[in-house]
Amino acid sequence: MSTSPDSVWYTRCPAPTPLSIAHQLGWIDRQFQASGVSVRSIRDSKDPAVRQSHFTHVLDYSFRQGGNIPPIWARSGGRETRVVGITTTDEFQAIVALPSSSIVKGTDLKGRRIGVPRKPHEKIVDFQRATALKGIVSALSLEGLTHDEVELVYLDSNEANLIERGNAAFLGLKRRYPYGDELLALARGEIDAFFVKGAEGLVLANQIGAVVVSEFGFHPDAKIRINNGTPRPLTVDARFLDEHFDLVADLVATVGQVAAWAEENPDDAVRFIASEIGVGEDAIWAANGADVHKHLTLSLDGDQIAAFGHFKQFLLEWGFIPADFDVFSWIDRRPLAAASRRAAA
Repeated sequence: MSTSPDSVWYTRCPAPTPLSIAHQLGWIDRQFQASGVSVRSIRDSKDPAVRQSHFTHVLDYSFRQGGNIPPIWARSGGRETRVVGITTTDEFQAIVALPSSSIVKGTDLKGRRIGVPRKPHEKIVDFQRATALKGIVSALSLEGLTHDEVELVYLDSNEANLIERGNAAFLGLKRRYPYGDELLALARGEIDAFFVKGAEGLVLANQIGAVVVSEFGFHPDAKIRINNGTPRPLTVDARFLDEHFDLVADLVATVGQVAAWAEENPDDAVRFIASEIGVGEDAIWAANGADVHKHLTLSLDGDQIAAFGHFKQFLLEWGFIPADFDVFSWIDRRPLAAASRRAAA
């Protein structure tokens, strides 16, 4: 029997996830400490190579929950990881424009310039570009339009995706907020509209008095809603799962307990989410809905997996991932099943 590792690595995105809440409650540290294992944060590491694993998932004995584009990209590139749980928390997704643009509904986008952020020199997946393109394609499809009927204006930036610990350019904040390039291009008159999502996107739209041209974050068709943030997988590296199944099952059980806690403590849950993202609590209620605290379940439903399959195909067709793979074989139900048996017992 193999002994437990001295430490494990974890990372989470600034987003509504049960892993983030479990971490802020101290549950993750306590769970692993009970097994004599310390928990180390990828995002807080001083080593840039370690921080990059937030996107590449290269570290052994690591787990992650957040946007799904980086883990899909890593799995497509051959990194052996497993999805052991999925959380679906819908969020505000929209195409926005200025009132002066005369764009007020989706059909008005035909022939207009839509901004798309792009990092042409990025060595890992350009998840912001992929996210924007999926949102644009979804919005256009609702009006019977395609991307060929608008002008996609790529807004190039040399800033890498890498999470920069203590970067002075962030002016004391933990990270740079999204949509800066799009906002500047809009102000300069270089584009007519762009895609935003989540609490940060909603706050920005509010700040500039934007017209919400098309809003589809809560659309009944999952193929329209699916994007980097919907759904968010909990992934572990295969070595961690194979060598220390009980630790992974404990992790899944701990993260899974957040759903019931959040339903009983909605205000605290939203406060934790807002703190993670760096916005006001009112932005979370507005962007994720009045029932956001009821959508922090960790599960592996067939429709969630099918949504992954649809989005994986989109990323493949648009050239964001290097190779195809079977999404269903990426799923490992055993830790969630073990956690469910323990809860029932």
